[in-house]
Amino acid sequence: MGILDDAKDAADATGKKVGEWADDTKERISDKVDEVQADAKVKQAEAERDATESKNEFKETLRD
Repeated sequence: MGILDDAKDAADATGKKVGEWADDTKERISDKVDEVQADAKVKQAEAERDATESKNEFKETLRD
């Protein structure tokens, strides 16, 4: 029965490795999604800042 025990141990180890790989992949994807969302928020904030600056400049030219 030594061969069967070895095969069972090998299957268990393989299962653990696959599980760890799946968890790592899920975490990497989640990290990338967070990164993309943060970049989008930064771009939106920059666009709002630029729009406000443009609006204020336009108002200033109207006052002159």
